[in-house]
Amino acid sequence: MEVLQTCYDPCCKERAVSVVELGLIQGVKVADNGHDVRVELLLTSGWCPFSTHLLQMIDQNVRAIEGVGEVDTEIVWNTVWTPERMSDSARQKLTLPMAQLLPLRQRRLEREAKEAQAS
Repeated sequence: MEVLQTCYDPCCKERAVSVVELGLIQGVKVADNGHDVRVELLLTSGWCPFSTHLLQMIDQNVRAIEGVGEVDTEIVWNTVWTPERMSDSARQKLTLPMAQLLPLRQRRLEREAKEAQAS
C-alpha cells in the first residue's frame, strides 16, 4: 500500500525512512469484501517505545484511504526484524558519510592519545 510509504518510524523520520523501507511491514491483506484491511507490523525491538504510535499512525493513514472499512493493525511477534529487511534506500539514508565521521574519529584519537600520555 502506497500510503504506508508516508508512515515514518519516529527514530527515522528526520531521514525520511518509511516503515516500508525499514522492512517493518510483514504483510497487508485486504478482506474478501474489498474494504477491510489487515496490516502486520514488525518492530525493530520488542522494547520499542514507539509501538503504540506506529500502530495508531498506520491505522489512521490506512483508514483515510477512500473505500477502506475496518483496519486491523497488529504487531507480529513470531517473526524477528533484522537489518537485512531494510531496503537499499533505507540503508543509504541511515548511513553517515565518511566525511562526517572522520572529524569525530580524529577527535577521539586525539583524546585517547592525551589520556595515554597522562597515565
